[in-house]
Amino acid sequence: MDILLVASAFNSLSQRVYAELSDEGHRVDVVLASHGPDAVRDAVREVRPELVVAPMLKSALPEDVWREHTCLIVHPGPPGDRGPSALDWAIAEEAPRWGVTVLQAEAAMDAGDIWADEAFPVPSAGKSDVYRGEVSDAASAAVLLAVRRFADGSFKPRPQSDPGIQVVWRDFFRQEQRRIDWENDSTQAVLRKLRGADSQPGVRDELCGREVFLHGGHPEDRLRGEPGELLATRSGAVCRATRDGAVWIPELRPRKSSGDPAPFRRPAASVLAGFPAPPGFRGMPGSSDRPYWLPEIAAPLELPPGRVTWTDIRYRQQGDIGFLSFSFPGGAMSTTHCRRLLAAYRYALSRPTSVLVLGGSRDFFSNGIHLNVIEASSDPAGESWSNLNAMNDLVEAILRTTDRLVVAAIGGNAAAGGVMLALAADEVWCRTGSVLNPHYRNMGLYGSEYWTYSLPRRVGAETAERLTTEALPVSAATAERIGLVDRLVPVPAQGFRDEVERLAAELAGDPDLTQRITAKTTARHADELQRPLAEYRRSELARMRAVFFDPRAPYHALRAAFVRKLPTGSPRPLGATR
Repeated sequence: MDILLVASAFNSLSQRVYAELSDEGHRVDVVLASHGPDAVRDAVREVRPELVVAPMLKSALPEDVWREHTCLIVHPGPPGDRGPSALDWAIAEEAPRWGVTVLQAEAAMDAGDIWADEAFPVPSAGKSDVYRGEVSDAASAAVLLAVRRFADGSFKPRPQSDPGIQVVWRDFFRQEQRRIDWENDSTQAVLRKLRGADSQPGVRDELCGREVFLHGGHPEDRLRGEPGELLATRSGAVCRATRDGAVWIPELRPRKSSGDPAPFRRPAASVLAGFPAPPGFRGMPGSSDRPYWLPEIAAPLELPPGRVTWTDIRYRQQGDIGFLSFSFPGGAMSTTHCRRLLAAYRYALSRPTSVLVLGGSRDFFSNGIHLNVIEASSDPAGESWSNLNAMNDLVEAILRTTDRLVVAAIGGNAAAGGVMLALAADEVWCRTGSVLNPHYRNMGLYGSEYWTYSLPRRVGAETAERLTTEALPVSAATAERIGLVDRLVPVPAQGFRDEVERLAAELAGDPDLTQRITAKTTARHADELQRPLAEYRRSELARMRAVFFDPRAPYHALRAAFVRKLPTGSPRPLGATR
């Protein structure tokens, strides 16, 4: 069928629906509703779709569109749920189960007939993590089912007036409802509020006399202080006391009205570094990365049993298997993130293992360099260059590992340099719900991280050229079919870690493992003789440097618009049309 996707943004869910509908053989076009109703009308006239699907929509479809075409809306709530903040309410009310409903557009919001629905258990995780995991899985299954039912022509959608459907309207979830009472809220209540707004919109609060939005929250079992007191920093996050404990907050976002030149999410400690010190603290700032008046308290790579604290990089070992897990907000990796992960990787190599698993977390694997940190830098070109070189150092270390097998375990989405980070491993395992974007074009970049070596090595030169120039999202199933990944892991997001451990144990027990490691060493040596890795790096970086240090290059405007969430270019996303 000819299907038109209408979305407020070509986000993770929109990309997944696009990729999986395309896998089913449908001809799919995309238009961004954020460019206005006329852009939607123009796309409908041009495509003349048999079906319109809206996987992520913040504004109503034009009435003439939904009256003249069957339009299916994806609502992140169970049948009967209505309102603009469905998932926020589910997390705030600690709903044990939730759902996704695909319903037909009509005049009243979320009131249309139901074409399909899927339920899921709600894990203890942040809203954005749940959205990219359980919600995405349920939405994908429900959309594919609804499209099949529409194509069949015999299915009659269920009206919400049917018995058994309880209609509940939930208002927009406002900042007043997210407000943290540091004197009286328990740690669990604080965590629930933080997790319910981790990516968007954040929790509005005040620090050092300035209004900010808090993004993300993790428990801390040892540090204590007066409720609301800032206690320490760690790897860019800040620790803040509650009435009965403490929480780590990885990111802050200054309010736009604050006059801050970088009013977007970035590591919390770097935001605080620009604030005035509290009364009673003497000294001068020594770093733009963290406030000098708070102690930096590191966590060991290998946490002792029972320890409950936040750290974005962890190592653990089970017999002959090492697990190096990492989880950075939004999947973005700054210069500091890359350097710390490289140090952890070198530590992992010092351990006596035959298999080393990278990743394995349930959310983002990696999206490459940290555009928000770069944009906030006083020298974005220089920071871009430093960040890319740090990313390359990490990827090179993986490519040069020849004494064990390295597995990249992709539990969530990955893009750009994050995909190439995974491809440096010997095997790539990918959860079936993941979406990969193995290209850099949408940011106006040629790319690096040894992609000119790793990508053609896996998929061939012709497919590598197509993936990097078409700039289309790739489903996990397609990634496996073309050789981008080696193994699909068909489990829910919550079960990914356990399944990776089981598969790693199988790999470590393979009687041919020693032979495989030897063959890997031989192949790396042969590849190095044919063309050294240093030449791939030199060639890629020459093209990237020319862009970074050219103030007229589109990369700078695209980066600024991306981090500030401003619309750019055409309402038809690059590569998302036929």
